[in-house]
Amino acid sequence: MKVYDVLGNEGAVLVNGVKEAGNDEVNFDAASLSSGIYFYSINAEYFYQVRK
Repeated sequence: MKVYDVLGNEGAVLVNGVKEAGNDEVNFDAASLSSGIYFYSINAEYFYQVRK
């Protein structure tokens, strides 16, 4: 899971690697990022999603 700004610059990597099936929780502190609109992407084996 990665976070990008509106220009496509990577702001943070929240999860990188393989996770076991099930529920996971990630705490994200955006205090170091400037204000604005951000997008996150999730990439799994057969699944890819980007949301605002």
